[in-house]
Amino acid sequence: MLALSPDALDEILALQLTVAWAGEQGAEPTRLGWWSSDLVNKLGGYDLFHRLAPRTHAWASLGLVRKVATTVDAGLRKSIGGGDGLWTLFHFGFDVDEALSERLAQHRAAERAPAEALGPRLLVSETWSAQALSKQLSSLGSPKTTTEPGGRRVSAKTGSALEAARLLAASLADLPARYPMPYLEPAR
Repeated sequence: MLALSPDALDEILALQLTVAWAGEQGAEPTRLGWWSSDLVNKLGGYDLFHRLAPRTHAWASLGLVRKVATTVDAGLRKSIGGGDGLWTLFHFGFDVDEALSERLAQHRAAERAPAEALGPRLLVSETWSAQALSKQLSSLGSPKTTTEPGGRRVSAKTGSALEAARLLAASLADLPARYPMPYLEPAR
């Protein structure tokens, strides 16, 4: 596998953080409610992180909601035979996942605001808009999907984690009531 550029890592992170934020349940106004967390809401966990880590609070809350989404995703992957070999929006295998975590740590250490570091690809804001999220995800493509007992299979084969991330995120554009765990088999 080829190493991912910082821009590619940033785009994947922006997609992960946007979907993780959108999936929170406890926020006001209510977002998608895919996981039980309220880490990015100003009146929720964000306030605590702001007091504990004033310079890096935004990255701390986003990093933790990403971890919540990753944990939910991992639990769902366990129900699929060979799930560790599949790619999901929150799982690309050890090397890519480590590179993403390291890139997130670099951004946190640089103390730039997430929107400044990741640009318009990051759709995390105080204003929740299901329509804006759906539009952004739809702009990434129209992958063919099949709903299966373990999740939403994306019928595409790619060896590019960035291309896979775009397709996996795009498959969520219908904003279902429950997280469908889109996945695909990476090309080897």
